Amino acid sequence: MVKEKTRYGFMIKWLIIIGDLFIFNLTFYIIFKWLQPGGQEMANLRLIVLLLNLSYIFAVYFVPVKIYKPVMFIDKVIQRSIYLVALHAIIFLAGLYFLKLDTDVLPRYFIVVYYAILLIAFTLYRVVTRESLKLYRKKGRNFKRVIIVGAGKNGMNLYAEMKKEMAYGYYIFGFFDDNVLLKNSLPNYLGMTHEVEKFALDNDVDEIYCTLPNSQDEKILRIFNFCEKNMIRFYIVPEFSRYVKKQLVLESIEAVPVMAVRHEPLQFIVNRFFKRTFDIIFSLIFLIAIFPILYIIFGIIIKLSSPGPVIFKQTRTGIYGKNFECYKFRSMRRNEEADEKQAEKGDPRTTAIGQFLRRSNLDEIPQFYNVLKGDMSVVGPRPHMLKHTELYSSVIDKYMVRHLIKPGITGWAQVNGYRGETRTMDQMEGRIRYDVWYLENWSFILDLKIILVTILNMFKGEKNAY
Repeated sequence: MVKEKTRYGFMIKWLIIIGDLFIFNLTFYIIFKWLQPGGQEMANLRLIVLLLNLSYIFAVYFVPVKIYKPVMFIDKVIQRSIYLVALHAIIFLAGLYFLKLDTDVLPRYFIVVYYAILLIAFTLYRVVTRESLKLYRKKGRNFKRVIIVGAGKNGMNLYAEMKKEMAYGYYIFGFFDDNVLLKNSLPNYLGMTHEVEKFALDNDVDEIYCTLPNSQDEKILRIFNFCEKNMIRFYIVPEFSRYVKKQLVLESIEAVPVMAVRHEPLQFIVNRFFKRTFDIIFSLIFLIAIFPILYIIFGIIIKLSSPGPVIFKQTRTGIYGKNFECYKFRSMRRNEEADEKQAEKGDPRTTAIGQFLRRSNLDEIPQFYNVLKGDMSVVGPRPHMLKHTELYSSVIDKYMVRHLIKPGITGWAQVNGYRGETRTMDQMEGRIRYDVWYLENWSFILDLKIILVTILNMFKGEKNAY
């Protein structure tokens, strides 16, 4: 007889959805009472409220609720909240247009105010809900009963990650492994693999994580079939996770599963569209409103400080290894080492105004023209000189991976202290680690965070910039 499952964790997802709908409708009601747009008819108003809720249902289908999952960081919660509200606005406005209600009942100022307040209220609700759920799980509620089959290195690594944070909501009974020597060395050794089925049924296990090597495929298949028959979720940890410790992407070629070695959000055309649109708007505003003033002021000072052009051009490595001309305010006197030697502390080539420009990041301002052209992005790995690309690509693992996206005026490595001269190989390797992490974890919210930190650093000055 199949034992009935008694876990009610799935209800949290639906409670969150009900809360979402409450926020959408309550915000609409408050704004409607506050602004009281004229000309409304009760029949149309009811239709609009129905459309408001249907739009949420369509939007949440494409941006599903994930804040109940064990691991979900705050920046991702904020990012997905923005995506959901933006998609809801598109669907809702399209519905108003086709129903010819866009100006009849709801004037444009109402729509603007509603979505501005909704974005703030909804994001706060999602963040508070996520933090509340973490506290709830830390108290030992809404947990998943888990066993791990295989107590090798993979199994121990998985156990350490699950136990790292109580808010993940895992209650781990322990390990099953056929190595009987583990009985005395592991405090939570539960038995041999043939005992998994009985223990799982007796203790109402929700999930089984299998870390056995591929050579034990008969045992893996037996446990997998058992889980399928008893409504227990089965997860297999691939053997290569011992040496590939990063987020992998499961894809398939027909029925054959394949694993991509890294997740790249900017491979998706929607993400590239958002990033490029932001780059164009941001660089245009800057080039039109601010750059002409800075060019005149700094141009005069640079000319007076030493002979030579105001703008310094240098060939650097861009996306997919393509070279491009990178623009900067000239901060050095003319010299023969400009394309080979990095600026260093107390560099005699740097002018007085050049030191100020470098310390405040203002020497990078002309690169907004590179952004507008499409050679660069506002945020991304900093472009390196050709000599450095040639040198470091031969000695640093994953160095060329950073060129899978456009270089940026500022980047994740720079706001984490890796700016300016890199004197040692360890410093460059640290910069590359941050660049690759950015590539694998890009989000629009992360870009905004990097821009904000960069602006703050401009006012504080950076000790490594010279």
